[in-house]
Amino acid sequence: MALSDPIADYLTRIRNAQMAGHRTVTIPSSKLKKSITEILYTQGFILKYKFDVDEKNFNVIHIALKYDKLTKKPVIRELGRVSKPGLRKYSGSKDVPRIINGLGVCIVSTSQGVMTDKQAREKKVGGELICYVY
Repeated sequence: MALSDPIADYLTRIRNAQMAGHRTVTIPSSKLKKSITEILYTQGFILKYKFDVDEKNFNVIHIALKYDKLTKKPVIRELGRVSKPGLRKYSGSKDVPRIINGLGVCIVSTSQGVMTDKQAREKKVGGELICYVY
């Protein structure tokens, strides 16, 4: 079965794993998903990740989810898709949205690769708004 929106599937798997209280989640891999995973890691939203091959020889990403030590609540409060296959959302470098006044991160796919909203503003490049995290 082909997915019409693999990025929405990626985000939903992370959301579902967090709601169920899982420590890790395994997701089918792609270049874009690898870039998003690396951004989530560098921004401190996930504990660690590993790119791997499963028993059927498919590339997968194993993500260790991060929870607050005291409250046991997930570090990722909200994870949402901005640009959808039916309605793509693009933004110029000056108009890339700030998520909760810079506390959250908007992940942008630019001509110079996938990066955070802050990096896109610094490099003065716009692109497709993939998703937001806070």
